[in-house]
Amino acid sequence: MTPSSVASTARSAQSSSLFRALARVGYVVLGILHVLIGVIAISLATGGGGQADQSGAMEGIQQSPLGVILLWIIVVGLFALAVWQIVEAVVERDPDAKKKWAHRAKFAGTAVAYLAIAGTALVYALGGQSESSQSSQSFSARLLSAPAGVFLLVLVGLVVAAIGVAFIVRGVMQAFTKHLALPSGAVGKGIVAFGVAGYVAKGIAVAVAGVLFVVAAVTHDPEVAGGLDAALRSLAELPFGAFILWVVGAGLILYGLFCFARARYAKL
Repeated sequence: MTPSSVASTARSAQSSSLFRALARVGYVVLGILHVLIGVIAISLATGGGGQADQSGAMEGIQQSPLGVILLWIIVVGLFALAVWQIVEAVVERDPDAKKKWAHRAKFAGTAVAYLAIAGTALVYALGGQSESSQSSQSFSARLLSAPAGVFLLVLVGLVVAAIGVAFIVRGVMQAFTKHLALPSGAVGKGIVAFGVAGYVAKGIAVAVAGVLFVVAAVTHDPEVAGGLDAALRSLAELPFGAFILWVVGAGLILYGLFCFARARYAKL
């Protein structure tokens, strides 16, 4: 199959109303997961328990009424959203070659992230369980045991931290608005405000997770790298940590609400 025929097939997929509907379901799913993670983070800030990451959110859904059905909807929605990102990478129209490949890399990376979360949802939908923090620690341990493992784990940490910083910048600069067909007036301004707060909060959490990978590499302790849950828990150890974690948790909830709006107003 030639590149032109691949692009043509991708454009045909984009024109499918069913495909677009499934992609919008994916944004709703993302919203639900971020709201749940934010709630768990606030619970940690106030002395409660739980795992503030995708696994903790999936476990809560699994134990709810109709949980298995909801998990299958999450799998389908995130898979569709991942495929949409891949399609966007294929049909990238920017005439600037450097920007084109940068955008394609971004879309591909986002697709991988969505597929990873969909995989976690699939495990729970099939009745299993998956610990995101343990996966991060196992990944770190395998890297540290490899040749040049410390360097590789530091590199991973820097990449993850850079992604977190990119989220913060994207939120502050309101760059996400170019992908939305926002309504005018208070509703549109409210969506933008939720987006700014949500992107900054998520960026902080992701950046801290990246820093923990670097710390794990420097200290040769893979247990430090516990993913999003460890990142949020580490915020609680800072001065005024409970307040900081509460604010970040609230920001993640706002990001979830923003995702609900994105499902309605995204340019697909």
